[in-house]
Amino acid sequence: MPGLKVTTLNANGLRSALRRGLAAWVERQQPDVLLLQEVRAGPMPEALPGYASAWFPAQKAGYSGVAILSRHELSDVRTGMNHVQMDHEGRVISAVIQGVRFVSVYLPSGSSGEERQGFKDRILGEYQVWVEGLLAGGIPLVIGGDYNVAHREIDLKNWRGNQKNSGFLPHERQWMTDHLRGGLTDTHRLHLGDTPEYTWWSNRANAYANNVGWRIDYLLAARVHIRNVGVDREACLSDHAPLSGQVEWPQE
Repeated sequence: MPGLKVTTLNANGLRSALRRGLAAWVERQQPDVLLLQEVRAGPMPEALPGYASAWFPAQKAGYSGVAILSRHELSDVRTGMNHVQMDHEGRVISAVIQGVRFVSVYLPSGSSGEERQGFKDRILGEYQVWVEGLLAGGIPLVIGGDYNVAHREIDLKNWRGNQKNSGFLPHERQWMTDHLRGGLTDTHRLHLGDTPEYTWWSNRANAYANNVGWRIDYLLAARVHIRNVGVDREACLSDHAPLSGQVEWPQE
């Protein structure tokens, strides 16, 4: 069984994550594939030596942006999803590594108000169509990233108080259910069973110290397995934790 260790991380600014020890963390953990979101910088291939990389920054400086870094060759790199506004914000990039298409995705947040929530809702539909196209292609698929949606009650600490807040709205949760039913496995939840584990904590009210978090970052898979999926809560590289697993698939 060949395998690749994959990590997804919303860096909340790559330069900030580097100041907080990302390079040393990568040296210790040795992911084969690193999927980054909210890079908030142009291409920085020198930031993490030993990795080939592909970058898709936002047109607005210091905003959004995604990247894929790999210890193996990247091929068929695709930036964006043919949606003008989404692509202006640099939110989706994919590449083939060792026969698997890896996607780094940063879906919008709707927490700033009705306008952005409306944008998010439209994007969820467009993104679903785009993912369906990838699934129809038949190639093994791994999607890592910040979905800005907590799927189930177990996926956030204070679910009762957040039922009218973006990220846990009923229609967003239903969209996530339908998204997974289309052929994707939520490998983190599969590994956890009914145990809570979060990937993001607000900077307010000592949320991290009290572990009042949300699970909004995912490693989704089709036609491959991802084993031993878990969060490195102690990494403290950003307000999100790195989420890692071992991608395995049968040899032909």
